[in-house]
Amino acid sequence: MPGPVVVAPWVRTRLRAFPGAALALALLVAVTAFLAAAFPRAVEAYGTDGLRHRIASADPRDSVVELGVRTDRSTEAAHVAPEPLGALHEAVVGALPEPVRADADQSSYGVRTTRPLPAAGGGLPAPDGLPPEFTLATPSDLARHATVRAGRLPAGRAAVTATEVEAAVTTGTAASLGLAPGSVVRLPRDGGGPLTVRITGVLRPRSPERAYWSVEPLLRTPELTARDTAGAPRYLWSAALLLPPASAPALLGTGGEPQAFWRIAPGAGHLTAGDAPALRAAVASLSGGPDLTAMRRTLGTTAVVDTRLGELLASYDAMRSAVGPVVAVAAFGTGTVAVVVVAMAGGLAATRRRDELALLRSRGGSLRGIGGRLLAETAVAAVPAAVLGLTLAVWLVGSGPVGYAAAGAAAVALVACAALPLRAVYPLRRPEVGGGRDDLVAARPSRRRMVAELTLLVLAVGAVVALRQGAPDRGGALGGGVLGDGAPGGGVLGGGVPAGAAQDPGGVLTGAAPVLVALVAALVLVRLYPVPLRWLARPARRLRGVVGPLSLARAARSSAAGVLPLLALLVALTTAAFGGSVLAGMSEARDEAAVLATGADARVAGAGEAAPLPPAVVEAVRDVPGVREAVPVQVEYGVPLAARPGVPGSMSVTLIGVDPEAYAALARRGGRGGFRPADLAREGPPDGGREPLLPAIVSPSVAELTGSEQRLVQARAGTFRMRVAGVRERTPAVPGADFIVVNAAHLAYRADTVLLVNGSMDGGELRAAVRSVGGGLSVLLRSQARAAFVASPVQTGAERLYALAVAAGAGYAALALLLSLLHGTPGRVALLARLRTMGLSRRQARWLVGLEALPQALLAAVGGASAGWATVALLAPGVDPARLALVAAPGLAPPAGVPLTADPWALALPAAGVLVLAAVVAVGQARWVVRRGPIGELGAGDAR
Repeated sequence: MPGPVVVAPWVRTRLRAFPGAALALALLVAVTAFLAAAFPRAVEAYGTDGLRHRIASADPRDSVVELGVRTDRSTEAAHVAPEPLGALHEAVVGALPEPVRADADQSSYGVRTTRPLPAAGGGLPAPDGLPPEFTLATPSDLARHATVRAGRLPAGRAAVTATEVEAAVTTGTAASLGLAPGSVVRLPRDGGGPLTVRITGVLRPRSPERAYWSVEPLLRTPELTARDTAGAPRYLWSAALLLPPASAPALLGTGGEPQAFWRIAPGAGHLTAGDAPALRAAVASLSGGPDLTAMRRTLGTTAVVDTRLGELLASYDAMRSAVGPVVAVAAFGTGTVAVVVVAMAGGLAATRRRDELALLRSRGGSLRGIGGRLLAETAVAAVPAAVLGLTLAVWLVGSGPVGYAAAGAAAVALVACAALPLRAVYPLRRPEVGGGRDDLVAARPSRRRMVAELTLLVLAVGAVVALRQGAPDRGGALGGGVLGDGAPGGGVLGGGVPAGAAQDPGGVLTGAAPVLVALVAALVLVRLYPVPLRWLARPARRLRGVVGPLSLARAARSSAAGVLPLLALLVALTTAAFGGSVLAGMSEARDEAAVLATGADARVAGAGEAAPLPPAVVEAVRDVPGVREAVPVQVEYGVPLAARPGVPGSMSVTLIGVDPEAYAALARRGGRGGFRPADLAREGPPDGGREPLLPAIVSPSVAELTGSEQRLVQARAGTFRMRVAGVRERTPAVPGADFIVVNAAHLAYRADTVLLVNGSMDGGELRAAVRSVGGGLSVLLRSQARAAFVASPVQTGAERLYALAVAAGAGYAALALLLSLLHGTPGRVALLARLRTMGLSRRQARWLVGLEALPQALLAAVGGASAGWATVALLAPGVDPARLALVAAPGLAPPAGVPLTADPWALALPAAGVLVLAAVVAVGQARWVVRRGPIGELGAGDAR
């Protein structure tokens, strides 16, 4: 009696028989799963870094949460003593709502005067005869945040009625006001003689740029302040005196309107991108909600909370919303190419096993059974590979939740597992009779294909319309958010609601627009592809050699499934072209904005661009090697300009006094509002009036306000009447402001405040020359201003992620091209083997393989470049490169005239890469076939 039949397991048998195919599939799935899982984690990572950087690098005056309680002589001295203030500080820190946490090292508390006190008596610098004014403060932990350079720290206790206290000053205050240990400053106090402040030490601040010293910069650095007086502006020194905390009661006896303060510097190291909504809500609650009420229960009903942290968070949200869609385009593009390649891998395996599976079907195999076995053998390789890719992504990229990463890896595994069973089982639904041609020339599109193509066309048109309709204010759909402001995954990739949400809910069509355009282009090209082949086939037959006609015939007989590699190539090329054009436009916008911010290659100015420049600075700068020109100008901000009759309202403008010859040359060379020097010639007093009549170059808004009438301008530089002599959109001295440019020689009070420098000078040498003349001047280089526009990790991370996504898309496109060529390898090898026996030379064999691959490669290259150009042209009205480029500088008006245009390099280089890659693969395959020889391919039993 025969024994039981032992059936070998399907999966084990297949893996043992073809281990290379299983390993190749596992490698493809592992790499794809890694990229799919790493992408949302990378988005989360740069969002987290951006949030932390936005708070940590902001001006402390914008990020700190300051609580204050007004005090006066009626306040008990015990309430402002160090111990109760310290206890209240601990209570305030403990009551902060999550995720707001205090940076204990940079937070401080104490008492300060809110109104400056003028110094009595002489002996202190008085530039224009005005005595210096001092702010008194008792900051906590002064010894920990300063180093004693001379003398000692102040000490002692003082009552409300005290007439003498000790204080320290910083090195900057000591140098500017001539103070030293032993110096005495007398300040007014209520109801008695002066308050004598004796200087006991000079301190050097530690980390002067951080919150402890920079929330109120006057504590470390004195300021030269302009005082409005009749006639010319007059300047005086403003500085701070640092008293010991135990002397805080003495401030209650002054007329400086003292206030107890608690300055909470926010910590950012614990924050993640997902904390942004909760942080925004917490700040709003502190500013005017339940947490403000809780703080008032702790500090008193008069407590106020002052913070601009909410504005920082709003700028962070705007930054993520602006750069998010650019990354979303890369995600859709690369994701589409990856899915196509994984599907192509399954299709290639199904094609190779067509005869095997047809035999199984003919011998009674069910579709479910065949599909299940194919699914099992694919899952054995794909699922562990996807888990490995997910593990590597979680380990190497970012931190935080793994939900979106796991979803991406699972999607890759699902596509990889389903591709082979679906592609293999679908043709087995009904038996095949004969072997009809399945090529692009002979194929006839079905009605279902027609419906699918029309559906894709409608989606592409809808995406383009949605993006273009978001562009009335040049904010565009890319000015909204696809990534949004939350954790990656909400919305499309990040949870925000884009500005154009009404037209494109969730931003899906907006992010997928380039992919849909490329998909439509691929379908159109596949339809048109047979036409030129038919045109070329007839004249090719008249050629003497066989290479031309055979290569065209082989190209025409390429499989109709070739739409997949063409789609992969077009999507990759379109994504690269669109992203490259956006990045090129952003670079151009940053260059333009840097010029607007500085007005020249470098900008030298005093504090607030209000203090006059030292007379020697112009010659010192002109002596720096490489300086081509140095043009001093007088800039005065905030000059009121009243409305003329019939025009409502008024405006604040910037008055610019210039040397017409030098400034006109500077503006003309830079292409920023050039004019003729004669336009600013003085016309004299009108109708015998006292005020001179000065022609002016003005901005369009000023021209609209004043019209053709003469307008009276009252400024610190003098009073005059203005007549519009020219209108310019911009001028070098000020970026994006309403301005009036006049001849500085005709102003009553001449004082240059800004120096515009052009040339190829070294920044260090220029700064050294400026420092040599003193005056505390600042130097801003154009390169420095440009670097500030990309200082945010959100921008740099998004751009880096886009570049990596495009690189990954290019790799998948190359793999798609390789798989496409491998798809016809068996037939191509057999053909070359037969032709070699008929006398085909090695050189002709190489040419045949190369020319066979050329039509599809040329179709992909030209089609990809054309689709990229069309995508940029169609979507340009909805994309503002200037807004994307300058989102890290929310206070800067973006330059006009920087539209999105197709970058030639972004179009040409990827297309050329496709042709080169196709040629290399074809030549390599030809060399391999030629070296192998025809013997093995023409053996008995060859079924091809």
